[in-house]
Amino acid sequence: MTNPNPKRRIAILGSTGSIGTQAIEVILAHPDQFEVEVLTANHNADLLIEQARQVRPNVVVICDESRYDAVFSALDPLDIKVYAGLTSIASVVQMDTVDMVLTAMVGYAGLLPTIKAIEAGKPIALANKETLVVAGELITRMAAERGVNIYPVDSEHSAIFQCLVGEFHNPIEKIILTASGGPFRGRDRTYLETVTRAQALKHPNWTMGAKITIDSATLMNKGLEVIEAKWLFNLRPDQIDVVVHPQSIVHSLVQFEDGSIKAQMGLPDMKLPIQFALGYPNRLKSDFPRFNFTNYPSLTFEQPDLGTFRNLQLAFDALDKGGNMPCIINAANEIAVDAFLNDRVTFLGISDVIEAAMQHASFVANPSYDDYVATDKETRRIATEKIGTFV
Repeated sequence: MTNPNPKRRIAILGSTGSIGTQAIEVILAHPDQFEVEVLTANHNADLLIEQARQVRPNVVVICDESRYDAVFSALDPLDIKVYAGLTSIASVVQMDTVDMVLTAMVGYAGLLPTIKAIEAGKPIALANKETLVVAGELITRMAAERGVNIYPVDSEHSAIFQCLVGEFHNPIEKIILTASGGPFRGRDRTYLETVTRAQALKHPNWTMGAKITIDSATLMNKGLEVIEAKWLFNLRPDQIDVVVHPQSIVHSLVQFEDGSIKAQMGLPDMKLPIQFALGYPNRLKSDFPRFNFTNYPSLTFEQPDLGTFRNLQLAFDALDKGGNMPCIINAANEIAVDAFLNDRVTFLGISDVIEAAMQHASFVANPSYDDYVATDKETRRIATEKIGTFV
């Protein structure tokens, strides 16, 4: 269905999380460009209700079915349709009245709704990196077959994408993903043996949700981004480098075959890549704070410490192995991070759980969607069993 309304109608999957809340800020700042068609949330019914009252979507979905009655009672008088459950999210993304789907759900849960949105031909603004980590080959093939564009929202992949605008006919020699190094940059394994949840949640530069903040502290976030970049930009593993850049001003770089390097720079603010993805190909005017070089007289770069922060190396290993191995590390990481956040495994134990899952989960060289589902289930069981071993 052609949209007679010039505004782009957005479905925000995961509207109560860090990306979702910032996306709503972007949309409200550009009422002539966007409107919210769908909001979905996992458990946070109170914030979902508040958001719906503010932006008046056509549909909301609360994944936690036990919260349905509360959401329905609050929003039905406003003529907002209310549904519950993950299958409802997978259904509403296919509505004719949705022009673009922002997938900001956390973890593996974002995979099925993204697949359904692609099947319906919806452009994707992708903030759920686990979708491509788990099933990158499947997702990119489906998108290509249906002519669906995937616009990256992660700051690093948005940076690569922005560097490639006008360069799509020029082959990439390599890309360089930057990492802040997290709150424990420069620390050794002895120090990391006793770090706490509270320490790990204090990111030096970015404000993010708990899971991604822990992933940043372990460098697994960068490992997942390496795998995501392979699929987004059709790269070999040896074309992807990672450097630690503590200031988080250079968001990533592209090196071309003539040796020239392009970098995308700016203050660490997720609203900019969100806005770029939602508004592409246009750069919309914003009131975001501007970068001033004189405030940053020194921009530094260093190699990541793969011996101390083993998760990044495990991610490269999974990418080299291929098949369902990235799906295995993603599932194991989700279980291990949740255990750390609930004081059931140590910080260093996160890597141990992931490595054990990689060794024991069934390997499938050419997985189907059903194989990914089975792998995720098996790996979560294995990782959960291993948790007690590494406390």
